[in-house]
Amino acid sequence: MQAVILAAGKGSRLHPLTLNRSKAMIPILGKPIVERVLETLVQNGIDEVVMVVSQHDGEIQQHFQHYARPNVSIRFVVQPERLGMANALSLAAPHIRDTFILSACDNLTPPEHVAELLETHRRTGALATLSLMEIDRSLVSRTGVVEWCDGQVRRIVEKPRPEEAPSNISSLPLYVFAPDLLAYLPEVKPSPRGEYELQDAIQMLIERQGRVTGVFTRDRLQLTNAADLLAINRHYLTHGGDSPQLAPQSVGRHTHLITPLRIEEGTVIGPGCVIGPRVYIERNCRIGADVLIKDAVILRDTVIEDGRQIVGEVVS
Repeated sequence: MQAVILAAGKGSRLHPLTLNRSKAMIPILGKPIVERVLETLVQNGIDEVVMVVSQHDGEIQQHFQHYARPNVSIRFVVQPERLGMANALSLAAPHIRDTFILSACDNLTPPEHVAELLETHRRTGALATLSLMEIDRSLVSRTGVVEWCDGQVRRIVEKPRPEEAPSNISSLPLYVFAPDLLAYLPEVKPSPRGEYELQDAIQMLIERQGRVTGVFTRDRLQLTNAADLLAINRHYLTHGGDSPQLAPQSVGRHTHLITPLRIEEGTVIGPGCVIGPRVYIERNCRIGADVLIKDAVILRDTVIEDGRQIVGEVVS
């Protein structure tokens, strides 16, 4: 089965963490978040992926040249300008043959939710099956919101004002689509933001053919800002089931390492430090003497000065 992963976003709200790499390549315990998304799809039978990337992101293609799933093929499609999800999907459309999953690169839901989406889509004969989540009404202006009635999506609105929202049910950036949706992409007009919104194509599908349903989830992790990056890495440290890694190049005397903790290769840690708990240190960092790091993410090639205290921060 095919999947399309949209990975061309710049990640402006993650600045300055995205100065030297794309949002898709921001690490979650040693793996780019886009790879974490891909893994949840592969666990559900996806064996062919079309990944839409920015023309400025050579790192993502280089990374997946060494992807260790020999039965999964990955094709890259370049989005020259960041013009929205409908535009990105239209670039992938020539490579889509049948029913497919569409996912953003920054939205993580449990593999069981993906399985339920696929099963619901098959069982109901829907043309689109949306991942849905109840949210606080104060947040509706940040997302797509649906009108939900008798197991069907009757309407979808992108980022409505709270007083105009049809509900407090958000449509997450994870979908199962029949190829019928692709026919509506050329009709999508630019929004006031200058982007081609996928929700407009879904609304056309609802109005002309119907058969749009959804599956609710209560669990999802989304990478929007530095606080999200802390929370996602903390989740994987404590609940993710990843193999622990403590691979510093050297550790000074009287330094204490407190788990859960992940330290990648090439990192040098000075004497008298306390590192952890709930800390992820990416590769090739230099940590001075008498440093305290707790509830933190330290990104690659970072130098931490002697005596510094880092608690609840992302440092790059």
